[in-house]
Amino acid sequence: MMACRPSFSGITALAPMVRVGTLPMRLLALDYGADLVYCEELIDIKMSQCRREVNEVLQTVDFVAPDDRVMFRTCEREKNHVVFQMGTADPDRALAVARLLEKDVAAIDVNMGCPKEYSTKGGMGAALLSDPDKIEAILRKLVTGVSVPVTCKIRILPLLEDTLSLVRRIEKTGVAAVAVHGRFKDERPRHPVHCDYIQAVARAVSIPVIANGGSLDLVKTNGDIEEFREATGASSVMLARAAMWNVSVFSSGGPLPVEEVMQEYLKYAIRYDNHAFNTKYCLCQMLRDKVESPLGKQVQAAQTNAEISEAYGLQDFYKQTQDQLQARRDALHSTTQPDRPVMDGDITTMAVKFERRDYPPHITPKMFLLEWSRREKLEQPLYLTVQRSQDRAFQSTVTVAEKKYRSSLWEKSKKFAEQAAAIVCLRVLGVPEGRIGEEESGLVCKRKREGKTNGTTEEESCKKRHVGDIRQEAETPNTPTVVNGNRSQANSLETSREVKEEEL
Repeated sequence: MMACRPSFSGITALAPMVRVGTLPMRLLALDYGADLVYCEELIDIKMSQCRREVNEVLQTVDFVAPDDRVMFRTCEREKNHVVFQMGTADPDRALAVARLLEKDVAAIDVNMGCPKEYSTKGGMGAALLSDPDKIEAILRKLVTGVSVPVTCKIRILPLLEDTLSLVRRIEKTGVAAVAVHGRFKDERPRHPVHCDYIQAVARAVSIPVIANGGSLDLVKTNGDIEEFREATGASSVMLARAAMWNVSVFSSGGPLPVEEVMQEYLKYAIRYDNHAFNTKYCLCQMLRDKVESPLGKQVQAAQTNAEISEAYGLQDFYKQTQDQLQARRDALHSTTQPDRPVMDGDITTMAVKFERRDYPPHITPKMFLLEWSRREKLEQPLYLTVQRSQDRAFQSTVTVAEKKYRSSLWEKSKKFAEQAAAIVCLRVLGVPEGRIGEEESGLVCKRKREGKTNGTTEEESCKKRHVGDIRQEAETPNTPTVVNGNRSQANSLETSREVKEEEL
């Protein structure tokens, strides 16, 4: 079924905001009545390196960087409403990123208004305003190259005629709309918005104009949105700070009490596994002058979403959500785990991937295999890893008791490939691998156990043992890497295996 093309006329939109426009805030804005939601500006160079992954546990589509950071996460709920904003100064790279994302978003937007150095130093953002030829090249490339609408967001130029000349050139590229932040490049939120410039732009072009920049002076309640639209003569209104402070401003009766809004935001953050530091940042923006209150200090001190949930009395919701997510992981694991190993020459293989979330902190399959080998008085497991050139993915073979084991699936990192090989070996041998929910095996002691032994708690003893095991793995010699078919001794990637195995 063809996706519904969004309208840019007569709508309200959540503006693109760095660190604010992530999935929880976008979904909450839609709940409160926003018609479109823009993600934070994401740079084309970073996005072009991402791979698209369907996250079946969270029921999202994730765009994941080579270092495994999720750069952009979206879901079906916002598919026809989310606008992906990119920072770019290169038409070809912009098109590559747009094509990567076009099936998962409603539209593509190019940032031409951000005055911050991280954007302008690469010729992006507001730096593009002084290069209309490049603006035209980027927009034409996108408009003719993707199936979804293309828009852009600009700031006004010092001379009104220059601003009007620019937007007329932009209109001719075929974009669906243009958002206008009514401030000059060197102006900041404390400066008044130039409604007269936005009004002149709206009169000069036939495409929808989205007015932006009225949060401080003009828009404080939902009723102010229409007044701002009328003052600018624009087709639509885009809100940034007013929505950041209280996103229920999009509601017809808004804004609602911020305490209620923060709780609803946090529920989305928990539901979609939002990064805790991003969650904290957004909550602190909502707290505003109450950030030094007891609640604010508790939020600032929190290091995880679990700790943040305690500050808001959402412990039960957090636990229920985590239980639901774990149930999905278990169901996926039970349906995807192969019934039988397959022999590939003298190597036993299984289609296994290492999912870090399936294992407790500080516990890995490699650690269990190492402990089992010690208990059986065998030589330490030996890992041989290869990397294929086309996508730089890794595959590892582990040798234990003169038998070889390997996952038939390729992994994104050398360490993950070794963990997958260890899982295959453990499953074939019928040995526990340390997954969450497994019965206690005794191979690696529990992290949390009360009682003392010789003046030291068993928990402390276990932790020391874990660190020792990790160091043992890190210092295991003769674990070569084969790159493009050429065997070489472990390089810096291999020799720098620090005591961070638990962070995988």
